[in-house]
Amino acid sequence: MSKNQLMPEEGEDQEREEPMSKPLPGHVPYVILNNGVAMPQEGFGVFQIPKAEECQEIVDQALDVGYRLIDTAQFYHNEAAVGLAVEESGIKREEVFLTTKVWVSNFGYDKTIDSVERSLSLLRTDYLDLVLLHQSVGNYLWAYRALEDLYHEGKIRAIGVSNMENDRLLDLAGRANVVPAVNQVENHVFFQQKESVSLMKQNGIQPEAWAPMAEGKKGIFTNPLLIEIGDQYNKTAAQVALRYVTQQGTVIIPKSSHRDRMEQNLDIWDFTLSANDMAQIETLDGGRSLFGYARMFSGIQKLGLLTAKKKPAAD
Repeated sequence: MSKNQLMPEEGEDQEREEPMSKPLPGHVPYVILNNGVAMPQEGFGVFQIPKAEECQEIVDQALDVGYRLIDTAQFYHNEAAVGLAVEESGIKREEVFLTTKVWVSNFGYDKTIDSVERSLSLLRTDYLDLVLLHQSVGNYLWAYRALEDLYHEGKIRAIGVSNMENDRLLDLAGRANVVPAVNQVENHVFFQQKESVSLMKQNGIQPEAWAPMAEGKKGIFTNPLLIEIGDQYNKTAAQVALRYVTQQGTVIIPKSSHRDRMEQNLDIWDFTLSANDMAQIETLDGGRSLFGYARMFSGIQKLGLLTAKKKPAAD
């Protein structure tokens, strides 16, 4: 299929034919994506850790603690450190699920292809487990078309999006040759996005949460309700908050630079919140994002600051 097609014609295959992936080792459960790839339901994020030496050390600790999903992005400027940490960990590459995201300045068919090739090089790998488009602005349709081709070439095992609003997600899913496997969005007890999560599930798209602990905002670690519920299970408020999100079937990407907190964040799989617990926590939902910059990009095109091109960028 020519890259000059914005999206495939109706009736084309929606999935690459391949054996269903087997769950990887570890005590964290795995979700099965819409193309059969197994993805850990909890991973480790490296946002705001741009210093190479620090990032490498933190990822090394995370892998040692037991994390097997590492979530980075071109925008984080730490792919090289992540790649080095994974390579030097001694853990088999196929046992580590690597995610990166294409930044908006790299949108456009050729630019996206080139940027993913750079990410592969920086991450010291010949394939990526998941690649997401970081925002749904600018040339994102052409960028997604590039991800589809990289997926069919076997350089990416699953593709998806991040911070994509419901209307654009449905539009993309309806057009795409490869339906997005994941949509990574802000999701935590204070912004539960129930409608969006439900829509994703109805369309076979795995919801994934960034900032599942709200980056510590609104006193989440000392919230009386979360503490009270946690006391029943000998768990912290943070652990209850994480477990709440996972019990909705969502993948979570917590982050911490402290080993003890890494361990605590991973220690959430030996208890289950009751229906009453879940109902009480549901009342914490404020229905609004706590991070205005995440939604800022939704209005960029309207402001004329970043416009989609009618043809893919020629590099």
